Amino acid sequence: MTPLDPRPAPAASAHPTGRKRVGRRPMLLAALIGTASLAACGKGPSGPTTAAPEQSPSGTPSPAQTTSEPTPTPTAAPSGTAAPDDPLAGWSLEEKVGQLLMVGVDAASPSQAAKDAVTTHHAGNIFLSGRSSASATAISRTVSALTGLTESSTRGTPMLVATDQEGGNVQVLSGPGFSSIPSGSEQAGQPREQLVASATAWGRELASAGVTMNLAPVADLVDIASPASNAPIGQWHREYGHDAATVSSQARAFAEGMRAAGVIPTFKHFPGLGRVKENTDTASGVTDSVTTRDGDPAVAVFGDAIAGGAEVIMVSSAYYSRIDTGAPAVFSSTIVTDMLRTEMGFTGVVITDDVSAAVQVRDWGAGERAVRAVRAGCDLVLASADASVAGAMATALVSAARSDPALAARIDESARRILALKGVKGATADR
Repeated sequence: MTPLDPRPAPAASAHPTGRKRVGRRPMLLAALIGTASLAACGKGPSGPTTAAPEQSPSGTPSPAQTTSEPTPTPTAAPSGTAAPDDPLAGWSLEEKVGQLLMVGVDAASPSQAAKDAVTTHHAGNIFLSGRSSASATAISRTVSALTGLTESSTRGTPMLVATDQEGGNVQVLSGPGFSSIPSGSEQAGQPREQLVASATAWGRELASAGVTMNLAPVADLVDIASPASNAPIGQWHREYGHDAATVSSQARAFAEGMRAAGVIPTFKHFPGLGRVKENTDTASGVTDSVTTRDGDPAVAVFGDAIAGGAEVIMVSSAYYSRIDTGAPAVFSSTIVTDMLRTEMGFTGVVITDDVSAAVQVRDWGAGERAVRAVRAGCDLVLASADASVAGAMATALVSAARSDPALAARIDESARRILALKGVKGATADR
């Protein structure tokens, strides 16, 4: 989840309505091409307390323990020679692995660790974190400075530039040029077409600042007797209602508006965080003992999102004892590959919840977290709370792939899927 910030969110303002919707793919590609041109020239709420993007409602977590890694020597991928029309042709294994990483960048002041993740470890995607009152113009300059590093580090491939702009307690960008967005619970009360129009306006604000991806909407079904007892979602009013039909309709409306503005939406947190008591950012052993694999309305919300064309789905790091008792969802091939991919037919990009500093996953070293997530079927590994672990993650993935052809093939598959999301010509996951 995304850590929360101790500052209160600004009061909600009026929501624009009646905006004309724009075609989906042209706008998505326009946003990504815009990011590329910049390169040529250059889980959890934001309110009461924060853990980090994805951010959580309790205080900022301490960085995960890592060790200094030497600059790796690029090596050829062990998966063989790529076809001439393959967008990965000629890429080193390190460059491919970099496409699977999304690192946190303080929206106000990018850390050296974040810059090093891009320049040294080829990280191909960034997440604007923190709580920023900077203007859209200032944020655009921050984005330009980072995307400008891609020419040498990622072959000029455009970055996914993400943030958490849900609304309410979870809104990273709130300075001049950004609306004060109401919470998910408040958005749920808007007529669907009004929410589409509002989300389109909010998405255009993000696009104007160079943001191409929003880690929203929340698609978690909080259908327990006391919603406020649900620490990650209900306590912060992030949910779009308390029945599956309403959550599905309003989450998809928000996503529709983002797409119309050229911003990629992300449905989260599969298979649902609406029934747990504790927050995975700040507690370990967080377990959902209710959600099932078949016929569960919480899972059906994500099925509706897939049917509606979801491009990206975030997987939670909770345990689901009635689905897979052996691993958190982000490390579970049963949940990611068997359930989400095979049974539900999702062909888009799967992103993890934050695995850089979340207490839930601290029993595993940073590098092992990345390897386990990719083996399970995840495409993007989110290190939003602590960019300094990116080196350990990249090094572990490269090392494991050198001796494991199956993992090397998985990395290729994910890299192609991510490039396809970015609109890179010829990119497809099924080669």
